[in-house]
Order: sequence, then C-alpha cells, then structure tokens
Amino acid sequence: MKRLYIIGVLLFGSVSFAQDGPFSGEYRFNTDGVECLPQQQRLEIRQRLSQNVASLKQAGKIPDRMPDGGHVLFDWPVVKNPESPYNNVWSISNHVDHNMAFPNNIQDYNCGSRTYDSSSGYNHAGVDIFTWPFSWFQMQNNQSWAVAAANGIIIGKDNGNSDQSCNFNNNNWNAVYLLHEDGSVSWYGHLKNNSLTSKPVGDSVESGEYLGVIGSSGNSTGPHLHFEIYDAQDNLVDAYQGTCNTWGDSWWNAQKPYVDPKINAVFTHSAPPAFPNCPQLEIPNFRDQFNIGEIVYGVGYFSDQAVGANVFINLNRPDGTLAYTSSATANSFLYASYWYWSFNPAVLNQVGTWTVSFTFGGQTVSHQFAYGTDLLTDENQAISALSFYPNPGNEQITFNREITSVTAFSADGRGIPLTLQGWSANISTLPTGLYILKAVSDEAEVALKLVKL
Repeated sequence: MKRLYIIGVLLFGSVSFAQDGPFSGEYRFNTDGVECLPQQQRLEIRQRLSQNVASLKQAGKIPDRMPDGGHVLFDWPVVKNPESPYNNVWSISNHVDHNMAFPNNIQDYNCGSRTYDSSSGYNHAGVDIFTWPFSWFQMQNNQSWAVAAANGIIIGKDNGNSDQSCNFNNNNWNAVYLLHEDGSVSWYGHLKNNSLTSKPVGDSVESGEYLGVIGSSGNSTGPHLHFEIYDAQDNLVDAYQGTCNTWGDSWWNAQKPYVDPKINAVFTHSAPPAFPNCPQLEIPNFRDQFNIGEIVYGVGYFSDQAVGANVFINLNRPDGTLAYTSSATANSFLYASYWYWSFNPAVLNQVGTWTVSFTFGGQTVSHQFAYGTDLLTDENQAISALSFYPNPGNEQITFNREITSVTAFSADGRGIPLTLQGWSANISTLPTGLYILKAVSDEAEVALKLVKL
C-alpha cells in the first residue's frame, strides 16, 4: 500500500456567523509503490496453501472435485466493530493494476489510476482498503475488522508478526486465507498481530464472519486490508467489472461505485484532531460534554469528495432551532478528508444537548454533545454504571452489581448463554476471541465487550 500522510489546508465556504472555519485536512498517497507482499513471500504462501489444500482433501475436509459452474460472489470484506462510534471505517486507496508494464504504467479496472506498480516489476494485485478516520487508534481499539467475503474453508493463517509497519520492509504479514466452494481463494492480509480468528486451518467460516482486526503488518505503510483473489485455476482475479478489466465480470454481490462519497464519522472535539507521524497514535481529542465558555469543534470525516462537491454543516440548539449553518467546497479530489468548524460561546447560547449534523453525498449524519450540562440521562447513567472485570477474561468475570442474565455473542452473531454464580459468570467454555456480552439487570440492559484469552 502507498503511504498515507496528512496535509492541512484552509478552504473557505459560506459562513453565517463569525466562527473559525472551515478548515480541512486530507489523507494523501505518495508516488512510491510499496509491494503489499514481496514476490518471494507471495510464491512461498501460494506453495504452502497448495500443500494445505492437498492435506485437507486427504483428510476429507475438502471435496476432491469442487462444484462446476460459475464463480462465487463476494460481500464486502471490511466491517466496523459493532461498538465503534463511526458511520463507516474505510476508504479505498488502490485497485488491481491491469497495465503489466512498469514502473509508473498503471491502469485500474475503470481505466483510472487508482492503483500502482513498482520498479521491481510488481503490479498491484488486490484491493487496498484503508481505515479512516484514526487508523492507528482504530487498530489499537479493535474498531475495524476483516470478515469473510464469502463462505469458505480456512486453508492458511499467518500470525505472530509485528503490526507497526510504516515503510518498505521484508517482514511477514498476518493473514487469513479462504478456499471457496468454486475453488477460488481469497487472501486477507496486513492484519493486527494476535487478532486472528481462533478457528484452525480446516474449519469453515460463513460470509461476514470475523477473521481479524485490520492492521499494518508486513510490507505496509499504514493500517489497511489487502484483499486478493485467485480463481480455481490459480489466476489472479479483479473482482470489479469495468471497461479496463478484460479478465471477466464482477465478483461482487453488489459492486461498490468507483467513486463512493460517504460520511465516515461526525464527532465533537475539545481541539482539532492531531495526526502524528506513522506509527504514532493519533490524538482524536474526542469530547461530548463541555462547560459553559468552552469552544466546541465540530468535525466531519469523509471519503471520495469530488472537485466541487459540497459539505454542509448545521448546528441546532437544544430547543431545535438552527444556530449555525455553513458549507465548504473541495477544490481538488479528496480521497479521505476531514472538515471542521469551531463554535464559540456567543453561538452556544443555550444550556443542554446540542446537535451538529453534516450532509454530504445525499447523506446526513448527526452527533450530539452537551453544553453546560450532563449528556447522559438517568437511564443512560444506570447503563453506563454496569461493568465487569477482568477484561481480557480467562475463566470467570465479575460484574459490579447484580444481573439477571448474560449472553455472549461471537463475531458471527451466535449467542451463548452464560451461567451466573452470584455476581459472576463462568466463561471457561468460551473459545478464545472477541465477544459482545448482553448483560441484563433490573435497571438496564447493556452491551459490553469481552476479550477471551
């Protein structure tokens, strides 16, 4: 994947009051292609997967002959952790390169240049889906996941490798490899160390099932998923149908558009977000509760903002009236960007719960914050008071108050009722992995995250 970096710019839109903004920052990609996987490692992986398939066939876990007919269709391989506070967690930096000449001879499926090659002769062989916003923060907090794009059998796993890569190297990546019913194989690379599914090689997975946290392991310049596909004859596949993809038709259940404008998140902050150098953790400065007299920063995070495309912001008072409205226009194509305005006490003239909303690409996303008061209602305060320890858990977890039932939901949505012993629950029978606990007490019902070691 190509390196991502932040550049700050100031662009002006219509402003209804004397506020500071709009300001903007953008993720941009450098021009030096970095192979997602060195060729020697790629060859070794393909040989190992072939051997694993042969062994699994011999063990009766894979049919000797795969069904004849058409190819599988894929769902999107990236989802947000259900607890993530984002609207979306990803954008695309690179597609498969269809121009086999090199270097600097590139062409994606749509006859565009959203791909890369390298001077060593590597033509990008997959889709790079990077996390946005706060890539490193997302990775640290397990907020974006790689999931199976179709039903399949795990035929390989790579784990135990560093996930803090920022530049060219020969390190191994962490990855999961799936064989599908038509004989095709999908690769899920650059995952976070020790985040891989607990299922072993030979086990089946369903479309949408958790495979690992998106990271930056191996030859990588930032957290992203490298999604690569081979057909039953071991030919590289570009899943996207387009004028410049002469290899075949679409492999998606619902192919996403080449330019896919969307709002990834809307937040309020105590200061503008800070993006240090890779791999330092971003400083989001998240804040939802403010004292009277403080400045509030309303920030929207976007993907694929075309030249001339507008971002609109509205700020509504606790009584529902409009306190502020503005807009900003991109003067260049922005693959991944953020726009923010700061609101001073002169505009924040009511105590209570305010709403900041961004509209972009036909979509509106809102975020609430409290000014001079507490954002939580009494019911939410009761919910937030429910917690448990330890986390990560091993054999037993203990809640801080009495609950009536608790169910552990795995990444594939399967619910496992847990046995209660007083204020504790036994989790010794749970396989290792990430779970969402649905805990119910007399006062409230809440979802809590559990990491089982």
